[in-house]
Amino acid sequence: MVRVKSRYLLCEVNVSDRSDLLPLDDRAVAAAVKAAVARTHGDYGAALCSIRFSVKYLNAHTGIVFLRFPKRCYKLLWSALPFITNIESRGKKIPCFLNCLHVGGTIRTCQKFLIRYNTQQLHRMLPKCKNEEERQQIRRGILNCCLTGRYKEAFVDESESEDEEEE
Repeated sequence: MVRVKSRYLLCEVNVSDRSDLLPLDDRAVAAAVKAAVARTHGDYGAALCSIRFSVKYLNAHTGIVFLRFPKRCYKLLWSALPFITNIESRGKKIPCFLNCLHVGGTIRTCQKFLIRYNTQQLHRMLPKCKNEEERQQIRRGILNCCLTGRYKEAFVDESESEDEEEE
């Protein structure tokens, strides 16, 4: 028996206003990607990429999308992403573009990359904080990305006790 190989593209939907992301749904993203592939590569590309293409995950708050497609056509799909200029969802056109962050062989490798990417973004935001409350929220976000289970609970308890000592 032969295993069917897939590729996963981790993309970020970039918009000018973050509130425009909320009406997005997976069908609208899939339709926009299929239309872009059809425009750039014609019937051949559209047929090749539509066989096992699907949107596996969409977070409308952060704009993160996981796209799954056959291994043999990932270059066709990847090359069509810059031609997406808007996504039509619920009767509203949302001007946006898709930024490809990672191409992986499994969804797990994409998830690991996303954790590293989010941690880096939070570390970049930390020096730009205006007050101590924002810093604490970002530190908690970094901890949620990095630590799991009992280690996170111990670290949070430890940081809370440090905060009490400072007061």
